[in-house]
Amino acid sequence: MNVITLESEAFQQIVSKLEAISTTLIKNKKTTPLSDVWMDNQDLCELLHISKRTLQHYRDSGKIPFSQVGAKIYYKAGDIDDFLHSHYLKPST
Repeated sequence: MNVITLESEAFQQIVSKLEAISTTLIKNKKTTPLSDVWMDNQDLCELLHISKRTLQHYRDSGKIPFSQVGAKIYYKAGDIDDFLHSHYLKPST
């Protein structure tokens, strides 16, 4: 095992740079466009509080687009956002 000795100023610079990198990564993770996020059946059912059968009905009726790889089905978060916006009802006054 090698022991490396650093001056406290150099160590503080390394810590500051690591914190800056961490902050940038967290910021970029939060700003990932919805079009780049994919969800599976379970994720979407939990998000919308609907059953798997209701989700299947939305697929079968063409209400929401999806991709299928083998038996696994995926949905773009941006498409789900569009679906929700298209069914948005403003309250009447």
